[in-house]
Amino acid sequence: MSSRPTLTAVAAAAGVSTATVDRVLNSRLPVREATALRVIEAAERIGYHGAHLMRARLQERTDRTVRTLGFVLLRRHEAFYQALGRALNVAVARYPSPGVAVIEYMAAVEPAAIAQQLLDLGREVDALAVVAIDHPHVTAAIETLHAAGKPVFSLLSDLSAPTRAGYVGVDPRKSGRTAAWAISRLAKAPGPVAVFVGSHRYLGHEACEMSFRAYLREHAPAFRVLDPIVNLEDAQIGHEATLELLRRHPDLAGIYEAAGGGASGMIRALRLERPPGHPLGHVVTVCNELHAEHRNALIDGIVDLVLVTPIERIAQTVVAAMHDALDRPDGPPLAMQRTLPVEVCTPENV
Repeated sequence: MSSRPTLTAVAAAAGVSTATVDRVLNSRLPVREATALRVIEAAERIGYHGAHLMRARLQERTDRTVRTLGFVLLRRHEAFYQALGRALNVAVARYPSPGVAVIEYMAAVEPAAIAQQLLDLGREVDALAVVAIDHPHVTAAIETLHAAGKPVFSLLSDLSAPTRAGYVGVDPRKSGRTAAWAISRLAKAPGPVAVFVGSHRYLGHEACEMSFRAYLREHAPAFRVLDPIVNLEDAQIGHEATLELLRRHPDLAGIYEAAGGGASGMIRALRLERPPGHPLGHVVTVCNELHAEHRNALIDGIVDLVLVTPIERIAQTVVAAMHDALDRPDGPPLAMQRTLPVEVCTPENV
């Protein structure tokens, strides 16, 4: 009496791996429909006992609505946003409910143009997540999309729009206080401290700066926080502003780069003017995201602490939140806050 065909036999007959057959059998994504059909036809041909279940699950998967999730990010050329885009694509593909990611990058910086880009994308997708400045034009666009049944999530930096569906990102208050804690503990003596922000209209940057000041005011009042410097997340502006800062404040105790985009220019200036062993002493420096340049600066002793956004977990969380909002269109009226802990990197744990 011949034995029943096995999963391995199905894989051989279909010319795929046993893992692929298992994904088809258990309806685990991602498996392309053409591949799934080839596996099912092979299973039916050799008389595999689970063939009917495979076909039923493929039909169930086909019957489900494929959602289109839109994401509007900043600066296409930056490694951080390129990595975030890849992570969002992966998160959408791996989510149990089928979906397609549409990722766009800001084509302009003017608030009216940003709002129009949101509205244009909103016509093509079921839900959106956006990294944007806070502005009345952006708020109006979110209200329009909300009225059309398109939930909009603020991503990485929160927005004040009352009809946004929620916020997904790290807690800026904890980031700012962590930076202040590090500078106050690592600086050899109190002195002036500088904070760089990309724009006062990024609520995340504003919250980081406020929390940074609050920590020092509470725990290290001998440090004097200078007026924030806006670098528009531009490396050249960051470079020039840092050189001017070091010239005007030779006793500078620390720098907190709360934005991200301008940090490479700041690092170049510090390497030029205050390399390790400089007679005026080291400037304790905290910045965001562990790009190659930031990693090298950390290893070389130019930067002391890097606060890293957990990109993959952010992507998974926002995709789940978008599906949840679409599943429950009459859900909670208040925006949901989903914050994840920032990762802390020092020269000793990279």
